[in-house]
Amino acid sequence: MKVYLCCLYTIIILMDQDKNTAEFYERLKKQLEEDTTWPSPYLFKFIVPANLEKIAEIEAIFDGTDAEITTRDSSKGTYSSVSIKVTMDSPDDVVKKYLEVSTVEGVISL
Repeated sequence: MKVYLCCLYTIIILMDQDKNTAEFYERLKKQLEEDTTWPSPYLFKFIVPANLEKIAEIEAIFDGTDAEITTRDSSKGTYSSVSIKVTMDSPDDVVKKYLEVSTVEGVISL
C-alpha cells in the first residue's frame, strides 16, 4: 500500500508542476502580447550541464533560424550558459521554443 500512496503522491506533484508550468507560459505569452510588437528579437537564456551534446541539442532546436548563439562555461566548468538571440514571429513561437528546449535533460530556462 505504501507504494501506491507514493505513486499517487508523485502523480499529484507532477500534475501540480504541469499546472504551474502551463500557468507560467500563459502569463509569459500574455505579457509578450501586451509589451512587444511581433515579429521581434527575443533573447533566450539557458543553463545546462557543461556537456557539448546538451549544448548541441539546444542549438539544433534553433537550426534554420537567424539565431545568434553564445555559450559561456561557469567558473568551475560544471555548467554552461547558452544565450540565443533570435527573431521570433509571435509569443506562441517563443513558448513553443521554451517547451522544445525543456526536453533537453538538465536544462534550466532563465
